[in-house]
Amino acid sequence: MSSYMTAAEAAAALGISRATLYAYVSRGMLTSAPAADAAHGAEGTERAGPQARRYAAAEVRRLARRKADGKRAGKVAQKVLDWGVPVLESSITLIAEGKLLYRGQDAIALARHASLEEVAALLWDCAPRRVLEAPAAPIAVAQWSAWLKLWSAHSPLERALVLLPAAAAQMPRIWAQGRDAQFDTGAQLMRLLAAALVCAAPSGEPLHRQLAHAWGVRSRTQAELLRAALVLCADHELNASTFTVRCITSTGMHLFGAAAGGLAALGGPRHGGETTRVAALFEEAAHADDLHRYLAQRLAADEFGATPKLPGFGHPLYPDGDPRARLLLDMLAQHASARSPMDEVDALAHAVAETTGARPTLDYALAAIERVLALPRGAAFTLFAAARVTGWIAHALEQNADGRLIRPRARYVGEFGDVS
Repeated sequence: MSSYMTAAEAAAALGISRATLYAYVSRGMLTSAPAADAAHGAEGTERAGPQARRYAAAEVRRLARRKADGKRAGKVAQKVLDWGVPVLESSITLIAEGKLLYRGQDAIALARHASLEEVAALLWDCAPRRVLEAPAAPIAVAQWSAWLKLWSAHSPLERALVLLPAAAAQMPRIWAQGRDAQFDTGAQLMRLLAAALVCAAPSGEPLHRQLAHAWGVRSRTQAELLRAALVLCADHELNASTFTVRCITSTGMHLFGAAAGGLAALGGPRHGGETTRVAALFEEAAHADDLHRYLAQRLAADEFGATPKLPGFGHPLYPDGDPRARLLLDMLAQHASARSPMDEVDALAHAVAETTGARPTLDYALAAIERVLALPRGAAFTLFAAARVTGWIAHALEQNADGRLIRPRARYVGEFGDVS
């Protein structure tokens, strides 16, 4: 039996068209290599040329077995990790019918007036004073200043990933399990993370004011925009970073340790790090002579027929458009200065809608805020991270109350060998 298959053979084994086969390769589901022989097989074969490819037979068969698995458990396990069915019960956040609800309250409505601290109290199911009046984290001012000086040149994410564990090592009550103690620790975590992200001293001020001060935002209306952005970033159900936090928490790890894991997941370019990709998209589009021609080139199908996805557009959970982005972009347009690049932000969104029908996501709106308000590089990610920790804490508290270890099973698809 040959170790390789032609495109025709691989497509037949999988029961798909060649176009779908090429899409599988572009998505990383299969790999291909240039054909080494001059010709393949006899009837129904393809001649090798510059475009001829071959496919590892074992890899094709493994994928065929996965596709043929008719067991319900197998199907659920595969779908569950890709925008599929729920994997955990939660009473924190609901995304349904184009709406985002925090414990039954419309997040869009909350963003019009609430502070992140008030939303944290809602998500944690505690009195607001538990967040606003929590004792300061026991980190010496001189120690924190020395850490900031050492890591000031690094990115907000790198700095936070170093300073959070360092701070945790100096907090004697970090392992306290009482619910009130966890509220205190959560509030301290919020303040220390924000301080690490913007390279400042921890403060008891509302976080949107801390960020406004750190970034030199003097306009009250623009500070309100930061407040709304924080509220809308607070939680989003079981995204990658939140699921990571719940898994870590289920092992018994304290809040600071779980948050460090969440930060690492959030920083990936397919999660919170997408704001950086959107910022790069803004730069490229701003320098394009013809915006529609630029988009046509960006969206041109690759050699396998797959169309690339633009960062910051099209959220699977909001087929009619991300309501978080809609509100923030509307607020940004109202408060942008006359000389800001707001027109560029709008033009790009409209051009993409005309070309693909896709609408802006939260990542696009955060990067737009960074660009239009001339905030420091990485401010969009900082807004995301400083807010999302409130949701992580809520999920950690809920996971602690559940008390079970999150331990899914893997479905083995490798070679079985001799099992006799």
